[in-house]
Amino acid sequence: MARPAGSRQRWTMLALVAPAVGVLLIWMIVPLAMTIYFSLQRFNILYPERFGFVGFRNFQILLNDPLFWSSMGRTLILVGASLAVTVILGIVLALVMEREFPGRSIARLMALAPFFVMPVVAALVWKNMLMHPVYGLLSWLTSSLGLPVVDWLQNWPMTSIVIIVAWQWTPFAMLVFLTSLQSMPEEQKEAAWLDGANPLQMFFSIILPHLSRAITAVVMIESIFFLSIFAEIFTTTGGGPGQASTTLTYIIYARAFLEWNVGSASAGGLFAVVLANIVAILLIRMVARNMQNPEKFG
Repeated sequence: MARPAGSRQRWTMLALVAPAVGVLLIWMIVPLAMTIYFSLQRFNILYPERFGFVGFRNFQILLNDPLFWSSMGRTLILVGASLAVTVILGIVLALVMEREFPGRSIARLMALAPFFVMPVVAALVWKNMLMHPVYGLLSWLTSSLGLPVVDWLQNWPMTSIVIIVAWQWTPFAMLVFLTSLQSMPEEQKEAAWLDGANPLQMFFSIILPHLSRAITAVVMIESIFFLSIFAEIFTTTGGGPGQASTTLTYIIYARAFLEWNVGSASAGGLFAVVLANIVAILLIRMVARNMQNPEKFG
């Protein structure tokens, strides 16, 4: 008995996508399975003879470590502060770049450039050329104005990292907001001007509601990336001074490659995975709610 054409087409499609899906599953599941396995083991590379199953002992040690909770707090501060700066500056830059002015194309290109700089390179530029207390541009500016020179990475390590991250990611936010602004109907803005709206009323009543979906998308994408920030911290402060800039990702690195404690590092890695998934689920629900209420969000 011959199979229907629809059934043959479905099996053909499954056969074509199966290799790609299989590779993708292996790519994701194998590292996760190994992380779960080692998180339940006592495994320090310096003492391989002490290897063995310890259950949830690694999680218990990690949760009782004050450094873990302080690093979680600094991670949330880093994510929240970076989001606030990139969203606000991104909106301001998008409003400026939307207007017609001589050299706008070059200005847009220059504004987007930091997003294409590698994190390690950006951190080195800020560390050695801008924030250096002797040779940096900021120290030259402050000393020229008669102000005391600030050693940014020593005195304000978390603020410095937020500045570097915001410098890299503000162009991404600006690009998304600029695209959203260009989709706004001109008739809507002209009607508001004719009704006598001032610039502040125009921004808070027309532009900001129109940008709500774009802001939600930027917050969702940037939050996931900001939770895994490591290169900027490793290159500039090394988690210090002391532990002033040690975040969750850095403590995982320290457990794995400074203490060689694979079991503890794997337990920390699972916490990072759970935290990222919680944030992603909350943000995806927020985006879905926006999509279901278009009249409310413009």
